[in-house]
Amino acid sequence: MDYKKSKAPMNTVTRDVMDLAKDTDNIYESVAIIAKRANQISADLKQDLSQKLQEFASYNDALDEVFENREQIEISRYFEKIPKPSLLATEEFVDGDIYYRDPSKEQD
Repeated sequence: MDYKKSKAPMNTVTRDVMDLAKDTDNIYESVAIIAKRANQISADLKQDLSQKLQEFASYNDALDEVFENREQIEISRYFEKIPKPSLLATEEFVDGDIYYRDPSKEQD
């Protein structure tokens, strides 16, 4: 997924707590859902970054030689400009893009 195209804000946004609790009727459930999704996004971003930087990895044992690779710098800058996973997850939750279920409620 291209997280750069997300409409999530780059900075922290003040939100009404009752708006977050509207779907689940419990703010703690909403926060738990957002946190789990943020962890998923974070793991996905970390994997993408690792794969892209792996292409430019050098396996030299010389500690005094540090090479600046232009492509690595550009990749790092791209990932620095992506909104934080918690902001992306919150935006997805508010937009209703997250699927969640509560197994304890389904048994009743």
